[in-house]
Amino acid sequence: MKIISIANQKGGCGKTTTAINLASTLGSQGQRTLLIDLDPQAHATLGLNMDDQNSLYNCISRLTPHKLKIKDIIKQVTRNFDIVPSNVLVGTLEQELADEIGREVKLSDIITEVKDRYDYILIDCPPSLGFLTVNAIRASDEIIIPVETSRFSMQGVDHLMDIVHLIRERLNHPVLAKVLITMFDSRLRHSFVMLGKIKEKFTGMLFETIVHTNVKLKEAAVMGESVIRYDKYCRGSKDYFSLAREILTLDGRQFMVEKEVKVASVAQKKKALIQQDTQEEVVLAEGTSVRMKELIQKETEGLLNPTAFVLNAPDAKSVYVTGSFNDWSLDESCRMSNSEGVWNLRLNLKPGLYKYQFIVDGKWQQDPQNTRKERNSFGDINSLVEVKS
Repeated sequence: MKIISIANQKGGCGKTTTAINLASTLGSQGQRTLLIDLDPQAHATLGLNMDDQNSLYNCISRLTPHKLKIKDIIKQVTRNFDIVPSNVLVGTLEQELADEIGREVKLSDIITEVKDRYDYILIDCPPSLGFLTVNAIRASDEIIIPVETSRFSMQGVDHLMDIVHLIRERLNHPVLAKVLITMFDSRLRHSFVMLGKIKEKFTGMLFETIVHTNVKLKEAAVMGESVIRYDKYCRGSKDYFSLAREILTLDGRQFMVEKEVKVASVAQKKKALIQQDTQEEVVLAEGTSVRMKELIQKETEGLLNPTAFVLNAPDAKSVYVTGSFNDWSLDESCRMSNSEGVWNLRLNLKPGLYKYQFIVDGKWQQDPQNTRKERNSFGDINSLVEVKS
């Protein structure tokens, strides 16, 4: 189980957007995820249409007449995705607990009650460096710092890192800090200039994933949904899927491999049972099945052509191929097979010109062996493949 705070004292850098959509995407990947809204503005709570009169105030405050435990205020958003809502009363905790001993570990103590129920706990921090943010960092194993491509956002990282170092020295609690570039607009030259400065300043701290500016992210927030539920094929969904995959990979490839093997084993068992139960029917209808195959082959002949996708990536743990031929979706049908470091997959496609990319351990990339390519509207490169009749 890992606890991750998402914080930056500068507002408007995509902090809450990242908290909501990363939590939702981790949940979609089978990870039991809890999002704690620690911001008195309650943007994460409102952004998911989960407004509630109860919050962490009822769990931490000694003055509240309605004392609750954290498990009492958890609300389910979707499968594998829960939230602890916030409200304006959370902002009064700093003044109430100003003179109390051990105030820095209040949140950590409360989270202990539900740790065993989740794989990931994400904390959406307020845009400040006060009592609430210190509590979040003290409770966390890692902190994600969203940074837009502006000078002011970079300064916010410096101030936040001062708090991280202070917590490490005075509270003996080391926290791994990672920087996530958000709201990147590839149409602006300024964005690339600032991207270079950010990479230079925060070398070794950066996620490979970059979250691009995407109107669907704002539309999803207005509708009270995560972007992967609002439009799972948009660029925003793609970016946060990549971020989730990158985090899962960094946290332990072996766990993911074991999980995938377990799923495959269950699928094989189900397949064996189905084959066993229907064996008699197959024998009785063998003549009909042969005739049906002949009819299908005749009807589809010339409509679909086998198309091979190949990538040499000996160090990769997982590789997918996706593109306009499947509406950029990601599922087991586009997972490539590994043969001594060479990944391949054969798909039956209709004639036409298709755009595609590989996803190597969560990172999107073009086909290095394909000279046919084009730049898309987000600034990266799509490879092109033509399937002829």
